[in-house]
Amino acid sequence: MPTVRDVRGNAGDEPITMLTAYDAPTASVVDDAGVDVILVGDSVGNAKLGYDTTLPVTVDEIASATAAVSRATEDAVVVADMPFLSFGVEEGESIEHCGRMLKEADADAVKLESGPHTVELTERLTDLGIPVMAHLGLTPQHVNQLGGYFRQGTDQSAAERMLDLAREHEDAGAFSLVLEHVPANVASDVTDALDIPTIGIGAGPDTDGQVLVVDDAIGLSERSPPFAEQFGDVRAEMENAVEGYVDAVESGEFPAEEHSHVEEDVDSLY
Repeated sequence: MPTVRDVRGNAGDEPITMLTAYDAPTASVVDDAGVDVILVGDSVGNAKLGYDTTLPVTVDEIASATAAVSRATEDAVVVADMPFLSFGVEEGESIEHCGRMLKEADADAVKLESGPHTVELTERLTDLGIPVMAHLGLTPQHVNQLGGYFRQGTDQSAAERMLDLAREHEDAGAFSLVLEHVPANVASDVTDALDIPTIGIGAGPDTDGQVLVVDDAIGLSERSPPFAEQFGDVRAEMENAVEGYVDAVESGEFPAEEHSHVEEDVDSLY
């Protein structure tokens, strides 16, 4: 059973696999497949809750999803993705929200969309025994500030700032770093500069691991980002199954005799 310490020690070794999950059945499948890390992402807002962005996702929603994933997971490291404004405003409140994920939802670690404001918090959390996965590059919680979901680190100064922040979070105690939607050469340089592992999403092949939203990976999403790959077509299978159910009910084929029970000792009621 891998631990946070194992993930941290995997920099430069066998690639780390990470997928999101938001419920127990999905977590069970992902865990059984041998994925190293399950991220209970705030992407639950877009993928499952019908929000246009991740911003409306609440601490309660992440805690509930994390608890469901944790109950179904035996081997993978479970990481709770802290939602917008659950951290970085007031330190005590931030610590309480993050600690709740370990105390109540049985997560192994938390993930913070990172910046200059999360360096001291990362150090404080790790001092308290709350492992932190940092996240740089495209940080969707900043969508209103960024003006969209654009590639980050595309000029020299921005790339250098990213590397500086990566080092600061490593020094603060982060056990790993997600790099999202950044140029592959920038991600490679950041990876080479750190002792902790990097996990890329839209960051090229040279990170220490990869992560995708599970709905994108299995082909359940209506639309996927350009850096994602569909490894199945679950949406088509679901559509076929639901259409088959509707046809069977409307035609009278379901329920059939084998789906019903007749109690001989009950007389006619009407």
